[in-house]
Amino acid sequence: MKLKISSVIKSAALVVLLSGSYSCRNMYDVEPQNQIEYKNTFQNIYDADAAVIGIYGKMLGLARQYEVLNELRADLMDVTPNAGAELQQINTHSVQAGNTYADPQPFYTVILNCNDVMKNLKVMYDTKKITSNDFNQRWSDVAALRSWLYFQLGLQFGEVPYVTESLANAADVKDESKYPKLKLDALVKTLIAFMEALPYKDPYPAANSLVTQIDGYPSKIFFINKKCLLGDLYLWNNDYHNAAVVFKQVLETSTPAGPSDSYNYFNTYTLNSGSDNDAVTASAWQTFFSRSTQDREYQTEWIWSMVFDKNFAPENPFVDLFANSGGRYLVKPSQTAIDNWNAQQQSDGTPFDLRGPNNTYRIINGQPVIVKFLYNYLSTSTGLPINQLEKNGKWFLYRTATLHLRYAEAANRDGQTKIAWALVNAGIKSAYDDLTQPDATKRRITLLPEPYAFDARKLDAPSIRGKYHRNLGIRARVNTTLLNVNLQQDMLGMEDKLMEEAALELAYEGNRWQDLMRIAQRRNNPAFLADKVYNKLLKDGNPAASAVRARLMNTSNWFLPFK
Repeated sequence: MKLKISSVIKSAALVVLLSGSYSCRNMYDVEPQNQIEYKNTFQNIYDADAAVIGIYGKMLGLARQYEVLNELRADLMDVTPNAGAELQQINTHSVQAGNTYADPQPFYTVILNCNDVMKNLKVMYDTKKITSNDFNQRWSDVAALRSWLYFQLGLQFGEVPYVTESLANAADVKDESKYPKLKLDALVKTLIAFMEALPYKDPYPAANSLVTQIDGYPSKIFFINKKCLLGDLYLWNNDYHNAAVVFKQVLETSTPAGPSDSYNYFNTYTLNSGSDNDAVTASAWQTFFSRSTQDREYQTEWIWSMVFDKNFAPENPFVDLFANSGGRYLVKPSQTAIDNWNAQQQSDGTPFDLRGPNNTYRIINGQPVIVKFLYNYLSTSTGLPINQLEKNGKWFLYRTATLHLRYAEAANRDGQTKIAWALVNAGIKSAYDDLTQPDATKRRITLLPEPYAFDARKLDAPSIRGKYHRNLGIRARVNTTLLNVNLQQDMLGMEDKLMEEAALELAYEGNRWQDLMRIAQRRNNPAFLADKVYNKLLKDGNPAASAVRARLMNTSNWFLPFK
């Protein structure tokens, strides 16, 4: 552990002192050897680092709930016969009191830890124990994570208490005289104002002591990307231009390095296969999820992901949810999801989408199994566990494809439907290669002001390598047939295709419920969401399909009871 244990051992007691319990003993925390007095914590930069890492360690405990709420409530995931009453209630939007998946308290426990850490980081800064840069970077990171947690609560519960002060107990949130609930739209506006005012919005710089190795894993992708979150909030608020602005800033993450650092400059978040023109193979697409977090290829695709290690708690929850060997096999791909992939076609005419069968899901022992999260647990040749006792894995939170789809959604609504079409199809270079233009230096370039300026040129005379010359587009990257060119002038049709593409590309990565709600709300059309859930249940033979659709036509029934 390059983050020295000897330096942070006392401050790792922080989570105990703040939350009153210690349940997340893992690579992100160090168990205290002795009882530490509260006044002796937060003494130096190592204590500050341990506090930040401890928060993310606590957050790992939310992975199971996050996955179930964001995917099973939507249209791409269904329950298996092994699922108990709680998962069945989530699936049919009929949650009863006491359902542990519908409990907001685990989120509030982490939120209150964030509040305490933010408060004490300010004390450290005021007493000159850390510099302004150290404070701004760490405080902003924890503040953004808290905002993400609140956004997740709002998406699931509709209205939630917004608590920004330190409390001794999560149960205190129940005092509505002190902490009235904010409805989702008001919460989003509050979070936008808060995020816009953060003193530091970039990722941690390479020189920061938190950018290190933690038990062999590079830590830089453990932390939330603040601009991705802000862009998502803008999208929910229908502020499309500002969403495009901040998403484009993330797309330009590697721009300051310049073309002298050619790999990062041309590959980081530009959505390509690592070469100039080649689509990925099925096995190559798998490596987005299976390869080591140390790899540069992993780090040019993933913006935010965390790890579960066999040597540390909490245990990887995805094995229990998905695996039919070594797990309880509680949820599976819906027939709707399977039909989505089967309806696609490769560019050679083969009816196939390599992101579906044998990649996002696989038939194992005659059962459809979601394997996107199991590549580090299952053998790719047999589909059986490499070792049932070693449940290594990753929690996938945000990647390049997510960023491109969200940016394309914002651009489409901001009057730039052609750019959205380009990013979903074969990339900027294909869509903007105007063969009628005699000057080759003016082709494969959008010639638009930011946030819509893209340069995909690749010329030898004169020598030009535009930053996006390797950008393939989401469908071309997996060699899937391209969308109709007429969609370049069809904003609503393009938006429908963006949602369809998100289902194919991002299935089970925790986005689907938010995506369906966002579009249904934007269009003031609850049927957009209700019909998709209905069709899922209908295809999977669930007798509650019609009743669920009727409930979801009332938008107040989109949300879980806040108890």
